[in-house]
Amino acid sequence: MPTVLITGANRGLGLEFARQYAAAGWRIHAGCRSPSRANDLSAIGKQAAGGLTLHKLDVGSFAEIDALAQTLKREAIDVLVNNAGIGWPPRAPHDDFGKTNYDEWTDVMRINVLAPMRMCEAFVEAVARSDRKVIAMISSKLGSIELATGDLKDHVYRSSKAGLNMVTKLVGEYLKEQRVIPVALGPGWVRTDMGGSTAALSPEESVTGMRRVIAGLKPSDAGAFYSYLGEKLPW
Repeated sequence: MPTVLITGANRGLGLEFARQYAAAGWRIHAGCRSPSRANDLSAIGKQAAGGLTLHKLDVGSFAEIDALAQTLKREAIDVLVNNAGIGWPPRAPHDDFGKTNYDEWTDVMRINVLAPMRMCEAFVEAVARSDRKVIAMISSKLGSIELATGDLKDHVYRSSKAGLNMVTKLVGEYLKEQRVIPVALGPGWVRTDMGGSTAALSPEESVTGMRRVIAGLKPSDAGAFYSYLGEKLPW
């Protein structure tokens, strides 16, 4: 039975990953900051044939990441989904030029860049001992420097996803001998708390596409950047 570990699994894309992997019979380790309030996730767990285990995990706390890695040290994790992330600064001033909130930029970089790297370092052995050996970094087309044209704003979020893309590329090089396959995935513009109600895609559509990409990965894909449709995205 394949196993997936999902961060930020209590809502949005993370919750949909849990729902779809549960329906496919996978064993699920679901990380979220407040398991006692993750009612939708708990409901999925009650119907998960492969089993769903909730773990307290705030990826901003590297101590919690390390503690979970210790708890799961004997596991084989086929797919690690580094999904937890934060978007635009939640409070004004936002990130227009000249109004940058540097404390909030630091917070975004910690969650969107440093935490996925820490997850990779903490769980590399568990992923490497699995059959599939995939690390999926949930990124964004907004992190593509080549695609950054037109009316540009949001340098806080964009820079964090560009940083995550570089982490993905480098981890692919670092783990080449272990044949681990880290990839950055652009989920599209999705109707979540982050994407908003007017976004083009449902979580189901986005995650269905990303799971299809994940299922088709080969070792030669390590360090690549794909859209949820499987299109290779420019850096």
